[in-house]
Amino acid sequence: QVQLQESGPGLVKPSQTLSLTCIVSGGSITTSDYYWTWIRQPPGKGLEWIGYISYRGDVYYSSSLKSRSSISRDTSKNQFTLQLSSVTPEDTAVYYCARGTPATAGYDYWGQGTQVTVSS
Repeated sequence: QVQLQESGPGLVKPSQTLSLTCIVSGGSITTSDYYWTWIRQPPGKGLEWIGYISYRGDVYYSSSLKSRSSISRDTSKNQFTLQLSSVTPEDTAVYYCARGTPATAGYDYWGQGTQVTVSS
C-alpha cells in the first residue's frame, strides 16, 4: 500500500517561498512509470494541477505557475518537494501530492492534503 504524506508550514507570508515535501512510503518514487504530482485546491474552487516529477526525474509544470514553481526529489529519502516562490494570497489552498499512473491517466494514491495560507 503506497502512502503519501505532505509536510510543510501552514502559514507563509506574501512574497516568500512556499516549500512542501511529500514523503512516500510503500513504494519507490523511481519505479516506472509513475509520476509524482502536486495539485492544489483554492477555497471554493476546483483542483488545479501544479506539476510533476517523473520516476526518471523529468519535471513538468503548469504553464500558469511555471515561472514560480520548482519540483525536486530526494531519492535517498523517497520524497519530493514543491517550492513556489513569490506567493500571494491567491496561492492560499489545500495542497495535495499524488501518484500519477499512465495506465489510467489518473491518480491512484493521494496524500491527505495540507492547508497553506498566505497572509501577513
